[in-house]
Amino acid sequence: MRKVYLVVLSLLATNCLAQEADLNSLSLNDGFSISIYAEVENPRQLALGSNNTVYVGSLRGRVFAITNSDGADRGDNVVTVAERLNTPNGVAYHDGDLYIGEIGRISKIENIDNKLSGASQTITVNDSLPNRRHHGFKFLEIGPDNKIYLPVGAPCNVCEEDPIFATILTMNLDGSDLQIIANGIRNTVGFDFHPDSGDLWFTDNGRDMLGDDLPACEINRLSSFGQHFGFPYIHQGDLPDPRFGSGHNPADYTPPVLKLGAHVAPLGIAFYRGDSFPSSYNNTVFWAEHGSWNRSQKSGYRVMMGQVSDDNSTIISDEPFVEGWLQGQRNWGRPVDVLNMPDGSVLISDDMANVIYRVAYEG
Repeated sequence: MRKVYLVVLSLLATNCLAQEADLNSLSLNDGFSISIYAEVENPRQLALGSNNTVYVGSLRGRVFAITNSDGADRGDNVVTVAERLNTPNGVAYHDGDLYIGEIGRISKIENIDNKLSGASQTITVNDSLPNRRHHGFKFLEIGPDNKIYLPVGAPCNVCEEDPIFATILTMNLDGSDLQIIANGIRNTVGFDFHPDSGDLWFTDNGRDMLGDDLPACEINRLSSFGQHFGFPYIHQGDLPDPRFGSGHNPADYTPPVLKLGAHVAPLGIAFYRGDSFPSSYNNTVFWAEHGSWNRSQKSGYRVMMGQVSDDNSTIISDEPFVEGWLQGQRNWGRPVDVLNMPDGSVLISDDMANVIYRVAYEG
């Protein structure tokens, strides 16, 4: 049973960042609560560092750190750790260093744990990436192989371009050995490794201008390097593109694990790794649907959850985890990313309401 969880917000009148966050309109399953963890300008990708510190990318040129040394249910300080960057959407923490994904550049701040008092200079890791802004936002993960994983989206709605576009890449931590590991991916801004299989699961935003209901956005699974997921020839695993699809067989491409609604704009995705949610949440994956623009009736604007099959190959059922950012045809928030916290709660970034939420199980 789902319910609207009523939360009392004590916000000062001068607090301009979170005044628009209407938690009373958000709906969760029984036993769950949602609260404001921190107020941050345009929070995008989230990364967990040491000592409960959460790093936050943004599209406004800055990267933030939210400190929380005692593990409380709200962050205690927000610090700008980098500034004047080129749309630093992506962040990843690894062995004390913070990696930052800008549109055409991967950079880092070494020993970030000792640099939480203000902005630091970044060190270039790799600046050979395309500098095209269209679908150029970077999302970063450090894989089990200690390599950086990152996307290069298609610089268009639908087109054939240089082979580096519409891909997922890897590189070494020092920026060397840049390789394409997956093709045919229009625009992924979120991925995670399955905790058991190690497969890379990622969201993908479907093309626009084919009407309200086509094509579906996708969740995909990369089970081996070199797979091609269809773009720009085949969408949603079975729909040839009206311009580029001629002569291309859907069977030659890897289909999605799950078709989502058209234009819902899935971004961050995360497998639940905690132990404080009910056992039914074991082997569950969450993804944030940022919300539609190319649709006569809005869709998305929610965080979804999916139950993964026993063989870790597909999603056997899906349902909303948090919804209510869309009220009728008015939306007051747009979820972006989901992050597991050490206490078993999850954080959700919202780049429209300028807040990060904490969802916990109280049942």
